[in-house]
Amino acid sequence: MKFGFRTPSLKRSLKARTTGRAKKSVKKALIPGYGKKGAGWVKNPKKAAYNKVYKKTSLSIWDLFN
Repeated sequence: MKFGFRTPSLKRSLKARTTGRAKKSVKKALIPGYGKKGAGWVKNPKKAAYNKVYKKTSLSIWDLFN
């Protein structure tokens, strides 16, 4: 488990900002339950628990500017 700062990745950050909108809207139209709050806990509870702890224990470099 990571504690402290996450290593920033410009490539991943740009990809997350550009590919999401169209892909999300198509999936939301086709897959029932896609993007609903708490769906991760139903699909894969182990991964959801890990992600929740990771998000609380690590910081992004952008958190310093907010």
